[in-house]
Amino acid sequence: MSIVVTGSIATDHLMHFPGRFIDSLLPDQLHRVSLSFLVDDLVVRRGGVAANISFGLGLLGVRPVLLDAVGADFAEYAGWLERHGVDCSHVRTFPDVQTARFVCTTDEDMNQIGSFYAGAMARAREIELLPAVTAIGGASLVMISAGDPDGMLRHADECRTRAYDFAADPSQQLARMDGVDIARLVGGARLLFSNDYELGLMQSKTGWTAEQVLRQVGVRITTHGSRGVEIVAADGSRLEVPVVPEKEKVDPTGVGDAFRAGFLAGRYRSLGMERSAQLGSLMATLVLETHGPQEYRLDTADAQQRLAGSYGPDAAQEIAAALGW
Repeated sequence: MSIVVTGSIATDHLMHFPGRFIDSLLPDQLHRVSLSFLVDDLVVRRGGVAANISFGLGLLGVRPVLLDAVGADFAEYAGWLERHGVDCSHVRTFPDVQTARFVCTTDEDMNQIGSFYAGAMARAREIELLPAVTAIGGASLVMISAGDPDGMLRHADECRTRAYDFAADPSQQLARMDGVDIARLVGGARLLFSNDYELGLMQSKTGWTAEQVLRQVGVRITTHGSRGVEIVAADGSRLEVPVVPEKEKVDPTGVGDAFRAGFLAGRYRSLGMERSAQLGSLMATLVLETHGPQEYRLDTADAQQRLAGSYGPDAAQEIAAALGW
């Protein structure tokens, strides 16, 4: 059995404008803006929450099953993921649309103008989990990460109906969901992932207290940026894990996805919550030090050194042994 990961699969087209948008905006003409910016750089990054998580799991030797919707242009991206340990055989292709895409231009003031094309992502609501889970002989966990909101709800409903263990990670889609849908997504999840802001938004929309959140899920895992991660179980037990110090801050895109990959890989390899969070924190830092959410590399000798420096030699040895390093 392996981990099934659902959620967005996308490519990011990131451009840089060597000027300031504000210099081209006329305050009395904002009702009829017609502008084109000549950019000096274009970078295409592979992304999408589910794809990023799956990439990290693959690097850690856990061959995850990626399950979501893509368009006719996915073949090259699929090859990349397969080469890095991801099973893409159950990704559903819809040839009449393109894979989800984010196109964004950033100016010198770090202001951004962007557009997100959902494309095939909106077809995730047509995908059933059962065929993939049956084909792989069962799923140890279904990770429901941010993607098409209707697809996320369908997957959560199916997990409850078929008694699949699942993790809920609504993240970016909390802005689109109301309290009823949030409750429907997370209710019965073994794990609930979010950052501290998202947890607050979730509570605001559902009206739940912190204690009521824990009545819905088995374990709440909340990241706090540079302040580390907080893990709270339904029985009230609490654990805090600090971050692995970064060598430099390069790009935060995909940091949370990498943490989830490390945490899930640790649990899959039977590590406890603390060790799994420590592995997740290492993966998050590796992404922070790299441009792009799937451009980092994992050097196991260096990883053990950094784990030992952050959490002690016992932690490094236990994590290395579990992962077969």
